[in-house]
Amino acid sequence: MQDIYCRNRQETSEPVKTQLKGTLPAWLKGTLLRNGPGMFSVGDTSYNHWFDGLALLHSFTFKDGEVYYRSKYLQGDTYKCNMEANRIVVSEMGTMAYPDPCKNIFSKAMCYLQHTIPDFTDNCGTNIIKYGEDYYATSETNYIRKIDPETLETQDKVDYMKYVAVNLVTSHPHYDKAGNSFNMGTSIAEKGKTRYTIFKVPPASAGNEKLCLKNLEVVCSVPCRSLFTPSYYHSFGMTENYIIFIEQPFKLDILKMTTAYIRGINWASCLNFHSKDNTLIHLIDRKTKKPVSTHFFTDGLVVYHHVNAYEEEGHVVFDIIAYNDSSLYDMFYMENLKQDSKKTKLSSKPNYRRFVLPLKCEKDTETGKDLVTLKSTTATAIKEKSGSLYCHPEIIAEGVELPRINYDFNGKKHRYVYLTVVELTPIPAKISKLDVDTRQTLEWEEENCWPSEALFVPAPDGKDEDDGVVLSAVISTDPSKSAFLLVLDGKTFKEIARAYVDVDLHIDLHGVYIPQTLQK
Repeated sequence: MQDIYCRNRQETSEPVKTQLKGTLPAWLKGTLLRNGPGMFSVGDTSYNHWFDGLALLHSFTFKDGEVYYRSKYLQGDTYKCNMEANRIVVSEMGTMAYPDPCKNIFSKAMCYLQHTIPDFTDNCGTNIIKYGEDYYATSETNYIRKIDPETLETQDKVDYMKYVAVNLVTSHPHYDKAGNSFNMGTSIAEKGKTRYTIFKVPPASAGNEKLCLKNLEVVCSVPCRSLFTPSYYHSFGMTENYIIFIEQPFKLDILKMTTAYIRGINWASCLNFHSKDNTLIHLIDRKTKKPVSTHFFTDGLVVYHHVNAYEEEGHVVFDIIAYNDSSLYDMFYMENLKQDSKKTKLSSKPNYRRFVLPLKCEKDTETGKDLVTLKSTTATAIKEKSGSLYCHPEIIAEGVELPRINYDFNGKKHRYVYLTVVELTPIPAKISKLDVDTRQTLEWEEENCWPSEALFVPAPDGKDEDDGVVLSAVISTDPSKSAFLLVLDGKTFKEIARAYVDVDLHIDLHGVYIPQTLQK
């Protein structure tokens, strides 16, 4: 496990033709573009955490019935500074770096003054997002990097702070049919307040092709429950009329963070899960741009990925993958990944949970009453004496992560979810298709294979929700076998093709599929 996760990968800067086995659908024309850490040591220095590794973009392009592969490191300021110094000189979330290891305490104090409000990295190694007609590599800082989705060349560096006051931003935006992009970020102690800001980026239009962020619009701003301990979040939910934001008790201690540099600790150590605190669920009306009057709470949890959300018969239903603690982040410290896989385990298994939020809660409703009237779920929302609703989820599946759906159903009632089966270890053993109505699953697995996130691509003429294909880059733990791109039928979950590539494929995180019609 150590070697697969922790070794540096080489670029494949020019496209190479893969060895195709099977037959691709004739309509599958475009590029699967993905992102993830690929370099974990520079010179004699190494990153402490797997998520900190330098971003390596890679793509699989479908053209004329063939598949072509290429990869390139994101050539941001972080990458260039590290390469020039031949050591890690830019701090990441789990790795605090100092430009000169021989600095004395007085020099460190001067650096500390410059890091009181940190200038974060532009090592955008988590996902690919789209604003207007442009694609950007992103992590969760205020910096994103524009990229060429065809050549993978790194282009402009963009600072969100020039357009909206946010220090941290999610790497999982939402998109509507009109071409708008929605995202949210945290404004830390801005004018004496810490707030969560939801914003909309309009689509490209005549005279607005170059940078849609210039026309960014703030949709809503929600105050943080605590000025100096905002909640960490990785994603959020959205329906036609509402936005769902989970303010979880996994919190970033800002005061501790401002002194991290001089104390020689990393920023990740300033993240703490407060197990005795509850979770506040914000339901924001997209029309009024304000939270609804009812307060929704649930037990303390940690969530990274929303599955989907939709409205049904006076309720907002949202699905998430949640944990009972924050052990997932800790598991990916390099020192833990270097341990035997049997010893590197989560203390909390990820669960697929469904929450239901009733939209009506009358003042005279009796305390202790469950306001969920949907017959299709066991989720509850109990009226408390304070007037708030305490929500208890329905557990739909266990040991799964990295959920993907047919995004045409985002904000609508969905039936199928494509997932990575992880259980308690960092080993992605298999991928599955879950029918949330029947709770039946179909699975793909192969000995000595680690599949990545299962991304669904809808067929352009598809009639059913699962008409399409599922794509997953698969790493072989057997050194005698090549890695490959797996292509599954979205309906039967049977393999229809695989494209072998003779490169040292890295473990990626997230990405997008760009149909040929959308490529420039």
